[in-house]
Amino acid sequence: MDIGLMLILLAMGAGGGFAAGLLGIGGGMVLVPFITMIFTAKGFPPELVVHMAIATSLATIMFTSLSSVRAHHRHGAVRWRIVALLAPGIAAGAMLGPWIGKQMNTCAQSLLFSAFVAFSAVQMLRSRHLSAGRELPGTPGMIAAGGVIGTMAGLVGAGGGFISVPFMAWCNVRIHQAVATSAALGFPIALFGTVSNIYVGWAAPGLPAHSLGFVYLPALLVIAAASVTMAPLGARLAHKMDVASLKRVFAVVLFALAAYMFYHALA
Repeated sequence: MDIGLMLILLAMGAGGGFAAGLLGIGGGMVLVPFITMIFTAKGFPPELVVHMAIATSLATIMFTSLSSVRAHHRHGAVRWRIVALLAPGIAAGAMLGPWIGKQMNTCAQSLLFSAFVAFSAVQMLRSRHLSAGRELPGTPGMIAAGGVIGTMAGLVGAGGGFISVPFMAWCNVRIHQAVATSAALGFPIALFGTVSNIYVGWAAPGLPAHSLGFVYLPALLVIAAASVTMAPLGARLAHKMDVASLKRVFAVVLFALAAYMFYHALA
């Protein structure tokens, strides 16, 4: 790997890690578009570019999540009971998501990424009055919600915060706690999603050297090294920002990334 590419990947990892700590999105929403650009520039097979970007991004979240959740936990913001209730569905969904993604072509995956990210941004910007009586669903409902979060996260290579944060906020979980809890959910999503991406991509034709299934190991190692350093900084900043500002930051980031992936699909 040349030094220029390594510096770019380090910068991406730093930005993704910071976003993971600040927004609870696992960094994947930030990383997928940029990894897509890099893999395209490196001449990876076009039919594999988005699959590999999503898989590599998801794998980095294993490291980023552990780093950011430690900082959030120190503030007492992680709702561990919510993590426990969502985890079974998340594990199953994160295994299923990459398999579904393998059945889709690059254009379809890019459009799916764009649509769900834009939807998430709109949800975060909507000014809705919270219902005092609205609460988190019971155990079956939480497992089902975890399945949806895990499946979509596995499909788009993110930590699930683009669904789990709005879902928890809708259920009257404070935004700072929702972000912190989403960071904790990133690890099981990334772990099971990565195992699935290795399995479904193992025999894919045209994989570049140093790939483990759809995961490109050189990019994973460099990005992870930078992201674990910056994630705690983002987490500390999250606890100093007001709710409205945090939502606006979340939404602006998501809109920008949705626009790029929509352009990539059309191109």
